[in-house]
Amino acid sequence: MSGEYISDTHPADEELERYRHSIAHIMASAVKQLVPEAKLGFGPAIEDGFYYDFDVPEPFTPEILGEIEAGMRRIIEADEPFERRELPHAEAVELFRSRGEWLKVEHLLSDLHDATVSVYQHDDFIDLCRGPHLERTGQVNPDGVKLLSIAGAYWKGDSRNKMLQRIYGTAWRQKGELEAYLARVEEAKRRDHRKLGRELDLYNTYEEAGAGLILWHPKGAKIRAIIEDFWRAEHEKAGYQYVYTPHFYRGDLFKRSGHLEKYAEMMYSPMDIDGIDYYAKPMNCPGHILIYSSRTRSYRDLPMRYCELGAVYRYEPSGTLHGLLRVRGFTQDDAHIFCTPEQIEDELVGVLEFVENMMRTFHYTFTRYLATRPETSLGDDASWEMAETALRKALERRGSEYVLDEGGGVFYGPKIDYKLIDALGREWQGPTLQLDFNLPERFDMVYTAPDGTKQRPVMLHRALLGSMERFIGGLIEHYAGAFPVWLAPVQARIMTITDAHVEYAKSVVERLREAGLRPELDGRNEKIGFKIREAQVEKIPYSVVVGDKEVAAGTVAVRKYQTGTTEPCRVEELVTRLRREAESKEPLVGGD
Repeated sequence: MSGEYISDTHPADEELERYRHSIAHIMASAVKQLVPEAKLGFGPAIEDGFYYDFDVPEPFTPEILGEIEAGMRRIIEADEPFERRELPHAEAVELFRSRGEWLKVEHLLSDLHDATVSVYQHDDFIDLCRGPHLERTGQVNPDGVKLLSIAGAYWKGDSRNKMLQRIYGTAWRQKGELEAYLARVEEAKRRDHRKLGRELDLYNTYEEAGAGLILWHPKGAKIRAIIEDFWRAEHEKAGYQYVYTPHFYRGDLFKRSGHLEKYAEMMYSPMDIDGIDYYAKPMNCPGHILIYSSRTRSYRDLPMRYCELGAVYRYEPSGTLHGLLRVRGFTQDDAHIFCTPEQIEDELVGVLEFVENMMRTFHYTFTRYLATRPETSLGDDASWEMAETALRKALERRGSEYVLDEGGGVFYGPKIDYKLIDALGREWQGPTLQLDFNLPERFDMVYTAPDGTKQRPVMLHRALLGSMERFIGGLIEHYAGAFPVWLAPVQARIMTITDAHVEYAKSVVERLREAGLRPELDGRNEKIGFKIREAQVEKIPYSVVVGDKEVAAGTVAVRKYQTGTTEPCRVEELVTRLRREAESKEPLVGGD
């Protein structure tokens, strides 16, 4: 069975994008009618909707969204045609200057130098735009349009520029599609890892520590430790060797690797140590290369598979930071495989199988992407061609479907990306596999071939989870905070009805701990209903109640998360049940 390439061109998506882009113009027109002094920024279609940026004298308030929607309905009812015109560049500058649209003029003068540019007009609204658009405003179904929120956004995304007001909206062809989307949005809010992270006391960020830096609280740290222990055990089975590398290196190392040439904007300013520039590492790969090159290597040593849970640091603009998903300091589950050219295909196939087995353990489905050479890259054409061919052949050998991501590779090589699909059908950045002929050349890496000659190894960069922070953030939303028994920081909470039952409850807790489980005692002088409700809010897999009846019978009353029913069982039966569910790694039955 051969692999199947899935085209990344989707005509239906292009039609929906044109629909939403047209609605963005309709919204901007309605804003101009309400606030004539508003100046136009950019207004693209985006996934699930559209937005438009405006320079306005005063920030928008939420109340204006209803007024803008009413204005949009009037424009749709007017059924005005969308008209496209091609203008000489100088004429377009004068047109927008005469209309007082300084953002458009600045964009034309600084970024857009084509001899002719296109504009779209309906009624008296004109916007600089490539298009395409619908034929008429009346083709929009107003019952499928909803304005969602207002946010600040820097002009062209640059914090040195003026802050604009951005209005987000969504648009669908049918009212039912809009209602289904809004329901998904509400469910996504309920699952938001930032909200659940606070409620479940998993992690937090602190101004005193710095933006984009995560402090793991005990329960979050426990989840992370469980995942890391599982990760280490699986890598050991797969023949990887653990390594540890420093948090920062001399700048010369990053010059040699090419990071200072191609990645400097994501790196922090250097530290002067003994008159030498040192940089916090944005990647783990240079350290792994140094370990490989620390001694003479033979073809008999290859493949060599190094793995590390390594802390890295990358500068992310403050406006892009987002809980666990976009941070400035994170732990990457990095691995690098050094092999001969003849071993490439087998190693790639082995990694693909490893990735997919690991992701299924966390109940993810996924889409594979083959990302090819970007515009800015290192290395020669032949090496890139060889690398892209090797990745494609590995996918085809496994019969794996994939989407082609033209130009989506990293500067040193092409890659296979996995986008994880969560319980709401959303895609998350997941595992990545990159093939690299460039760094072995730059670092003069060699091994002794069977004929005694020195040959260059091939390097595979590989991350299964990506970063621990982002992966756990995604898991929180995927499971809605209701972690499976194997991942839950507290697997069972033992709750007493009165103080008279505390000693028996302690013995139950001790038995579970002896069995390697994670129980917690709630012996507070509170009503049992209150204790159970708290355990449900905290999404603890099992609430275990002990009272007079349980003490007398040597049993416990067990209630699984969200089932609403309580059943008696012996303590040993509870131990067996928890162990079985932990070993199976199945999600909670009846969970979120």
